[in-house]
Amino acid sequence: MAEFLDLEAQDGVRMPWNVIPGTKQEAINCVVPVSAIYTPIKHFPNMPVLPYSPLRCRTCRAILNPFCMVDFAAKIWICPFCFQRNHFPPHYASISDENLPAELFPQYTTIEYETPGEVASIPPVFMFVVDTCIIEEEMAFLKSALSQAIELLPDNSLVGLITFGTFVHVHELGFGQIAKTYVFKGSKDVTKDQLLEQMSFFARKPKPSAGVIAGARDGLSSESIARFLLPASECEFTFNSVLEELQKDPWAVPADQRPTRCTSTALSIAASLLGACVPGSGARIMAFVGGPATEGPAPIVTKSLSESIRSHKDLDKDSVPHYHKCVKFYEGLSKQLVHQGHVLDLFACALDQVGIAELKTAVERTGGLVVLAESFGHLVFKDSLKRVFQSGDFDLGLSSNGIFEVNCSKDIKVEGIIGPCASLEKKGPLCSDVVVGQGGTSAWKMCGLDKATSLCLFFDIVRKESPDATVQSTSNQFYFQFMTYYQNNSGQMRFRVTTLSRRWVAGPGSIQELTAGFDQEAAVIVMARQVSFKMETEAEFDPIRWLDKALINLCSRFGDYQKDSLSSFSLSPRLAIFPQFLFHLRRSQFVQVFNNSPDETAYFRMILNRENVANSVVMVQPSLISYSFHSGPEPALLDVAAIAADRILLLDSFFTVVIFHGSTIAQWRKGGYHHQPEHQAFAQLLQAPHDDADLIIKERFPVPRLVVCDQYGSQARFLLAKLNPSATYNSDAAVPGGDIIFTDDVSFEVFLDHLKRLVVQ
Repeated sequence: MAEFLDLEAQDGVRMPWNVIPGTKQEAINCVVPVSAIYTPIKHFPNMPVLPYSPLRCRTCRAILNPFCMVDFAAKIWICPFCFQRNHFPPHYASISDENLPAELFPQYTTIEYETPGEVASIPPVFMFVVDTCIIEEEMAFLKSALSQAIELLPDNSLVGLITFGTFVHVHELGFGQIAKTYVFKGSKDVTKDQLLEQMSFFARKPKPSAGVIAGARDGLSSESIARFLLPASECEFTFNSVLEELQKDPWAVPADQRPTRCTSTALSIAASLLGACVPGSGARIMAFVGGPATEGPAPIVTKSLSESIRSHKDLDKDSVPHYHKCVKFYEGLSKQLVHQGHVLDLFACALDQVGIAELKTAVERTGGLVVLAESFGHLVFKDSLKRVFQSGDFDLGLSSNGIFEVNCSKDIKVEGIIGPCASLEKKGPLCSDVVVGQGGTSAWKMCGLDKATSLCLFFDIVRKESPDATVQSTSNQFYFQFMTYYQNNSGQMRFRVTTLSRRWVAGPGSIQELTAGFDQEAAVIVMARQVSFKMETEAEFDPIRWLDKALINLCSRFGDYQKDSLSSFSLSPRLAIFPQFLFHLRRSQFVQVFNNSPDETAYFRMILNRENVANSVVMVQPSLISYSFHSGPEPALLDVAAIAADRILLLDSFFTVVIFHGSTIAQWRKGGYHHQPEHQAFAQLLQAPHDDADLIIKERFPVPRLVVCDQYGSQARFLLAKLNPSATYNSDAAVPGGDIIFTDDVSFEVFLDHLKRLVVQ
């Protein structure tokens, strides 16, 4: 594993196959797709930033990189992608073997260019869209969180405020004397022109007769924009006084009905307002939603409480009247936001569903953040919101206006990306006929991205037949180049280039080499993203069957065994943990939708699709650490056998962190032994998992939920649900002090046994 982590530390890339199958048929036989998980703006402490523009190839527009052949005498470089010979411009005249520019250093395969003087003219913009159909207690929590957030904003950033319930209220923060708002009816969709007209944007300056209205450059006066978007330093007082006076939605709600909440109208107005005032700038709509939308163009449920909110079963039966209409509305909104370059962030805090499943496209295509919690008073929400604006060690490094492009060798085409981006429809010879996720293009828009945002790229090997041995020995490298143009959090435009080279193999004897370059962690995450995508887009898709088939095919191709002999089956260490990963993936919340609402499933998948490999692996197969008097903290098997009366377990499943006390430890703690001076060691044992949990929580976004529980307590279910059920209610006598799981699920041992049987047949 270590060498794959080193590659990630150098370039931010993990690939399931680090030696690539050389022909189309070989790639199909390899089961796991040829793909890469890439973190475009991962933070590298030693990466050089060059203060000049990059050199591009005349033909394919690839950037000069360490894999180019250079003729120093003739001042020519040869592009590894299209073999075009390019001349160096005059300012490279002094280059030689001893005097290389940074972009040709072999260790700088990832490098960043900064064009001096190119700084965004508009500061970052935050449009807060706040739900008021919530109970007074929730309202108080939300107000306090928002007033803390406004203090953390950079002073120059522009702030706007929209509140919504039955009606949508757009607050004119620039009108300081008294609170002034423009009110729109929640059930009516408002066009951009009507919005500008009704908000008297053209009172002083007449409306231009032709052309698109787009900000202060095109048709709007900067005074009229400043009525609604003010620098944080100027409007903090007004913002806080509006918040203080903000009341719960005043319209009476009959006992048998839900509140009238027009989420879609409010988001549409926010998007149109930002599109008119600050198009193309790094603007974020931050929506704080406390319940399901019941009004406007995209209600997720009717007002009557007799109709329950959609479940997975209803969606499978296609019996949800509003679902397709809502999804269509939010797809339209996502297109509008992508066109404007703006981001939609969603903070959903309610015990009920709020409609994340419908909103998913708009948040994901714009690269928005999403946080799901039970209440606005919950630490998951409060700490996550602080993290968004936090600067310092654990800041998210929020960036905007990204454009991501790919270039690769001629035998490879791009199928698409699963992750937070939107296709720019850039057709060309690089695009494969097979489309996965956002495909049919070689360029994508990333309206919002941060240091951790990771994309999963799928490639198609197009070479049909295996080339002869001489070709293989001379040109056995495939090249990839990833280019990201983005605006960092201080407003500078940056251009990052990562160039990779991977060896390809074909023909007999290639299996050992393919196995040697197999990264099982990256492979399971590619499979997880792919299976989640298929579950959402393909009707009648059976995920368990698809995963099982893939695993059986992979093991029969790469395993060592004699036919019909179970004991002879073995897997190389490179593949040994893969069956275990897939066993946990089959049981994970990405594949098993039972006991999760459509909103929760959509939330889990959105986070999976934007996280890097290390974090995603923890979601699929949580990590478990054991603490006891006999030994220091040590990793434990994710198995019910890890539970013991005298142990504390720390489970990290990404979304929740569980500290689980064995029954004896719990009794001692309740007895207060840790307060007695002679039991200092016990106090330290109790504290150790809390310290480790704090470290995990401190650097993760969204902030995970912390559950502290005891053996046999009701909250212990958070741990038991994730463990391999090697001891269940119908197995032999349990270990004293241990535990059993009440389930009919098969254990990993039985699963592996069946796998071996099917492979050796």
